[in-house]
Formats: sequence, structure tokens, C-alpha cells
Amino acid sequence: MKNFILFVFLCLYSINGFSQKDNKNYEEAFKIIEVWLEAQKDFEALPGISAAIVKDQDILWSGAFGKSNVEDNIDATASTLCSICSISKLFTSVAIMKLYDDGKLRLDDELKDVLPWFNLEQQFSDSGPITIRSLLTHSSGLPRQSEVAYWTAPDFSFPTMEEMKEAMKSQETLYPASYNFQYSNLALALLGEVVAEVSGLPYEDFVSKHILKPLKLNDTRANMPKALHGKELAIGYTALNRNLEREEVPLFDAKGVTPAAGFSSNVLDLAKFASWQFRLRDTIAKEILKSSTLKNMHNVHWTDPNFDLTWGLGFSVYKGDDGNKWVGHGGSCPDYRSTLQLNLKSKMAYSVMINAGGTNPGKYLGAIHAIIGKTEVISEPNLDVDLNDYVGFYNGQPWGSESYIGTWNGKLVVLRLPTDYPVNAIRMYKHIEGDTFKRMKSNGELGETMVFERDEGGNVIRLKSHQNYTLKMN
Repeated sequence: MKNFILFVFLCLYSINGFSQKDNKNYEEAFKIIEVWLEAQKDFEALPGISAAIVKDQDILWSGAFGKSNVEDNIDATASTLCSICSISKLFTSVAIMKLYDDGKLRLDDELKDVLPWFNLEQQFSDSGPITIRSLLTHSSGLPRQSEVAYWTAPDFSFPTMEEMKEAMKSQETLYPASYNFQYSNLALALLGEVVAEVSGLPYEDFVSKHILKPLKLNDTRANMPKALHGKELAIGYTALNRNLEREEVPLFDAKGVTPAAGFSSNVLDLAKFASWQFRLRDTIAKEILKSSTLKNMHNVHWTDPNFDLTWGLGFSVYKGDDGNKWVGHGGSCPDYRSTLQLNLKSKMAYSVMINAGGTNPGKYLGAIHAIIGKTEVISEPNLDVDLNDYVGFYNGQPWGSESYIGTWNGKLVVLRLPTDYPVNAIRMYKHIEGDTFKRMKSNGELGETMVFERDEGGNVIRLKSHQNYTLKMN
């Protein structure tokens, strides 16, 4: 009966969780995001980029640009699979905390008590114990990697856990436990072994049974599916070389490092994963974890001595530029970059994936969030012109590349391309009369004039600003 009540509650929550839309003009914001991402994909020579925007229980928008497989000309989509690399750590952390909720381990259990074979040398005689908590917060003092060069091209020869155990015989701690932050793939790989040891199930089976299947994350796997590579699973590419080219990178198998870096997924599944967290935080019902347990994971459990870095249980936890609490994780592999970040106050979340190295998905996520932040309450402007007449791309050469003019709640918006910071590059223009507009300054005053000109057929062909002309490209 309890499970049935929970099921009904979750269904009603899913239906009503965002039924009261905040009456903002998201559609025009989405168009700006799409124009910007499409342009940046070209100007930065990205093979493909996908993204999703979440508001509580709804995916507000998702999209993809470019190719998942350049050689075979396969388009990227929001369903395109990529390596999520270190975002894998979040699933391992949830698995650990499920065992914690089930009373099968404690956060302050010592690793050597759970894994008696753990034999990495502790070089600091005054160190405290290496615990489950310190592994989750990257404060255990363990090295970043196993003593194997598995991130080295072209082979990416990841070790099995047995090979990692052997390698640990020649390794030692970098710091005393609970003394310093040292991001560690080795630590999370060991937590995967803790999951297997305590649960009695292989790590991949436990995660699939207790996390992925219950959340219906059907496109998330604790592996990189070789049979899908080049099709549903995007091919990964290198960072740009000096010829502004990218090369294909061979598919890798993370093996023993899987709990830290071996998962594949897409932006839609990560969006569902974010919605689960928002949903669970708003209830006292248990869904995989207790609500209180997830909230605890989202709290700061480690602050670096310089106060520049804070970490929760598996999650990065930080204060955003908006002053709100954010949690999430990024992923960085030789040929893929990804990020998932949640704003706990606004219940907005964003996921971004790029199938190329040397890129920064956080830049795109931050810009998408900033554009969404500029949305306004929908109004009914009384205009005597059709703003769509002016929409399109305008040639900025030779001074710049191009500009896009779109609509935004009864105004024109001008976005100069390319730009890393689209919000800073946006200018709003208010209609004055005829084909004349004036720029709206941040203090509400009106600035310079922009006048559009038409051909004999009434089509807009160019604009005049500061006494100079810019031609419309389409």
C-alpha cells in the first residue's frame, strides 16, 4: 500500500510539478540559445554538442548541433550517447549512499575494514583513517590515479581492478587523510569495489538494478557500448591542433576505473537524473535514497584549507554567481567533455555534452543559464510592425563575423557572433516608428538609432547604425 501511495504521489507530482509555468518568454530565449550554439559549433570547430534545460520535473528544452560521427555524416541529437567520464562518480556515490541508507555501511567506516586487501602505503604516521566519507569528498589523501598510464594515447590501456591492486603496492598517499583536497579517480574506483563487496553484487549490476532501472535511465550504462560506437554512441575527437583540425580518438574501456570514469549517457538521461534529485528533495518518501540522505550529499562535507573549494558527498557544491547553491559534476575524457549542474533554489538544471577534447562545456552551460535568466514575463506589445521582417543574420565583415537579430518579448535583440559570453553581447532595441528602433540601455534610457531599409518588394535588406550599413545575409 505504501508503495502504491508513493507511486500515485510521484505521478501527480510529475503531472503538476511544472503545470504552473512561470509565464516567461522561454521560446524566444531558446531561439537565441540555438542560434548561439549553432554558431559556436562552427566557429570553434566542434564536431557535435548537445544540451538540455530542466525545470524541476520538466525538460524545458533540448537540442543538438553538429555531428556525432563526422566521417559518416551522422547528425548529433539530444539522444546521442557520449562518455560522461567523471559524472560516473555521481552514480557511484548514490550507490554508496543507498548502502548507507540500508544500514550496510557507515560513512566513517575505514576503507581497510571494508576492503581488507587495500594495501596502498600510508606515508604519514600521524594521518587519520581513510574512510568512506573521505573517499567521497576527495580528501582521503590518495593519489589522483592508479599507477598505470591509462590516459595516454593512442591505446588508453585502462587496468583491471586486479592490475590496480598490484599497482597500489608501489603507491603511497600524497597527503594525510582529511588534510587536503586531491581529486582522485583511484578513490572512486575503490568505492566501486566497496559497493561490490558490501552488496554482494558486481558493481555494474548493483548500479543497474538499484539506480538506472528504477529511474528509467535507459540510455545510461556503466560502460561504453562498442556495438553502438559511431551510431548512437558518438565518436570522440581530439582537441584542435594547429591546423584547426580534430582527429578521431579510439573507443576506450575504463575497466577497473569504471566507477570513476566509465559511464556513457546522454543529456536527456542526465536531465531525468536531475529531476529525480529535485523530486526527492521535495518529499519525505524514499525513492532509491531517503530525501534527507540526498540533501546530506548536497551539503558541504569538505572545505579546502584556502576556502576556495567545497565538496559534498560525491557532488561538487558551490555558490553560483547568482548567490544560489549549486551542485553537480563535470566529466573530462580525452575525446569527450560533459557537465551536469543543478541550481537547488530555482530547481533549474543543465546538462551539456561535447564529443571533443580541449573544450569547455561549463562555458556553454553558464551562457545558457544566463540567457534563460534574462527571460521576461510575457506581455502583449502593441506594435504596428511585424518584427519577424527583421529577423536573420547580418554580415559583420570585415570588422566582425556576423550578427543575429531576433525577437524578444516585443523588442529586437541583436547578438554578435561568435562570442563566449552571449548575454554580454546582446543588445535590446525598442521599436520607435516605421523601420526605426533605438537601443535600450541597462538603465532604461534609449540610446543609438538603428534603421532598417527595404527593397522594392518590401523585404528588409540592410540596417543602418552609426551612419554605416550592414547587409542582411538571409
